[in-house]
Formats: sequence, structure tokens, C-alpha cells
Amino acid sequence: MSWLWRWAKRFGFCLVALILGLLSPVGYVETMCQSDGVADDYVRLLPLDPQRGESRTLLTYPEWHIVHAYDDYAEVIRTGAPHDFGYLRSIGGFWSSLCQLSRQAGAHGGVDGPTKQMVYTIGVSFTAELLAKAAYEETLGRLAVMVRGDTRAPLDDLSAAQSDAYATFLQQVPWYRWDFAADNAALQAAQPTGFRDRERAFALGTEARVKSAYAGVIGAAVAGMEPDALRMRVIVAGMTPDTLAQFEGVRVISQRPEGVEVETPRYRAFTDLAKALAAKGADFVEIAGNDDILFTAISPDADWPNAIYSFVRQGNPGFRHLVKVKVADLADALRATPGVEHIHDY
Repeated sequence: MSWLWRWAKRFGFCLVALILGLLSPVGYVETMCQSDGVADDYVRLLPLDPQRGESRTLLTYPEWHIVHAYDDYAEVIRTGAPHDFGYLRSIGGFWSSLCQLSRQAGAHGGVDGPTKQMVYTIGVSFTAELLAKAAYEETLGRLAVMVRGDTRAPLDDLSAAQSDAYATFLQQVPWYRWDFAADNAALQAAQPTGFRDRERAFALGTEARVKSAYAGVIGAAVAGMEPDALRMRVIVAGMTPDTLAQFEGVRVISQRPEGVEVETPRYRAFTDLAKALAAKGADFVEIAGNDDILFTAISPDADWPNAIYSFVRQGNPGFRHLVKVKVADLADALRATPGVEHIHDY
């Protein structure tokens, strides 16, 4: 039985090493990316929702980094192979950007415990998922591509379409609500034409089954939690209440000396709405009780004035920039910057 004990110890050592490795970026952010700056003395016009602290505009980005990573991955495999994707680069981008955002958070009230816990949890999960995917695609997956040759297999195209649909879905809905079981069913129902198809059906089908089970656990865990509100209050200037009421998703609350108080949707819908309002000449006075906001922008240039963080995209052209502006300057930025991608609305 001594050999069994030796193997058990080796397994335990490897497990501990893996856990410590996955947690090491958390330790780095906690020790090397301390918040700097002091919260400003801005006097809010709207009452501050507990869910809408100003630092949340910065700490919503890490979730979107994962969304963007899936979008980049879908674009890479649309014409290429999964091993062409830079898994380590995407992981590094998550933690590097989080480091810079954490340093900025001190000037915006700091990061509350639940938000920090959530960001670290998704970061570790994202890291583990991409490392596992890289380990397979860089070895057995790459070998399957070599056996396949230059001609793409039908399941290469099917998996690319599934990845693209998933990336679009994530822009407005939490990942665990995606129907992974349907993806697996489609993979298994496809008629294999060769080794690559069978390999894709097995590998991606296994991944879908694991994610489906994990999504069920996460869905059950959050079922009893109060979800983030899907709408928020905004004060808009330069536009009448009647005109604002014509925009889809906008509900006029009241006329104020500073502008019109309205209720708007959040997430991707708010980005689209803000662009439409700015294009019609509106300006923003305050959003959810805050006067600073983060947005991401795409440009062909590696540098962006005053960007918190910038990095090159994969598969898609250009660079992504994280830019923080005053809410009062947001409309001008939208009008001057056609490449604004997403507004991070707390």
C-alpha cells in the first residue's frame, strides 16, 4: 500500500500547487495593486443606490473582459483553429486590467467586499477554464487539426457558430443561463465526416456537459440572491421630457433644475441608448448618483489619451482602451469617438 500512499501524496501536492497557482493572481492584486487617491466630495443630485457605488463602474469591466475574450475566441476560430487563440494573453489581460482598475478605485469609494469577492471568483474560474482549454487545444486538439489537414470539418464551423452566438448572448445575460445542453445535442446530432468531427463532438460535448452542470450549480446558488436591478436613474440635459419619452426604454420621472430625471435600462441597452441620446444633442448630468464613468473604446492605435489600460484584441482588429471620464463629458466623448464599445454603468 506504500505506492498508493506515495501517489496520494503526489496528487495532493499537485492539487495544492494548482490551487495556489490559481489564487496567486488574487494575491498579487491584493498586495501590489492597492487603491490610491481619496474619494472626491461630489454632492449627488440623485440618491445613491447601494448597488451603484461609483467604483462599480470600474469593477464591472472584468466581467466584460470575459465577454470580449469569448468574442475574440469566436472570431479566431471562425477561420482558424482553437490553438491559434492566445489563452495566456487573455488571462493576463484580465488580471493586468483588474490591477490598474483596483488602483483607481480608491478615488471612487474603494471596492466593497462582495464586489471584490465576485470579481476574484470569476477571475479564478476564467483562468482555470482557459488553462484547461489551452492544455487540450494545444496538444490533442492541435493533433486533431494536423490529422484533419487544411480543410475545415463541419463541426469546426458548427462550434464557431456556437461560440459566436454565446459571445452575443453574454452581452446582456449571465453565462449560466446559456443552454449548454442544446450545444451538446447539436454537436452529437451532427453527422461526422471524419476524425476531426468525432474529436470535436467528444471534446466540445464534454466541455458543454461540464459547463451545463456547473451552470446549474451557480443558477441554484444565485436563485435566492437579490439580482442587480435592470434599470437606473439618469439626469439628462439638453432635451425636453416629451422628446426623451420617445426613446425606447426611457421613462420620464420629473423635470429638475439640472435637467430631466429619467429611468433607463442598463447593460448593453444603456450603451445603445446613450449613443442615441448623445447623437441627438443630449448631455448627461448624473448617472445613478455618480459623476464618473468608465467606457471601453476600439481604435486602430495602440495609445489613447488618459486610458487606464490598453491592449490589442485577438481575431478582431484594433486595440481596446479603458477610459474614465466625468459623466458630464460622456456625451461629448460619444459624439467625438465613433469607436466607443461599451459604457460600464455601475
